[in-house]
Amino acid sequence: MVNTAYLSIGSNIGDRKKNLELAIEKLNQVAQVSRLSHIYETEPVGGVKQDDFLNMVIQVKTSKSAYELLDDLHAIEKALKRKRIIHWGPRTIDLDILFFNNDHVSSPELTLPHPEIPNRRFVLIPMLEVSQDDPKLHQAIQALLDATSDKNMVRIYDSGSENIEPTQN
Repeated sequence: MVNTAYLSIGSNIGDRKKNLELAIEKLNQVAQVSRLSHIYETEPVGGVKQDDFLNMVIQVKTSKSAYELLDDLHAIEKALKRKRIIHWGPRTIDLDILFFNNDHVSSPELTLPHPEIPNRRFVLIPMLEVSQDDPKLHQAIQALLDATSDKNMVRIYDSGSENIEPTQN
């Protein structure tokens, strides 16, 4: 069975764009990256003083379960030297599963859909780009974006596909 997952990727330490590129290269080794949003520069959330992030959303296809994919994401974060020191603090890379098929999961390790989606313009705006092939999801994301109270800056930084290409079927 082929599963469709949407992932959020962010970085605000070091060469932020290179960190995104490296994460996508590593993701391509464990899943098929099929769609990429533009890269956005965004204000951090959570009240911790830190530099702005680069964020994007990608769609991947995988035969793995959501938990197996989560394990892969944690391994990629570790390989890219992510340190979990301050909650919502600075990081070289942050990989989150936003949606996995239409699954609803609530466990200590994983909650799907990601519970913070409605509160994050830096997720909603790029999610609109990559959800266009799923009209129901796209409409739901647009409704969340219209209703969000998040006013943080989100602006296009660069094309997400300029140097990073999705794998082809």
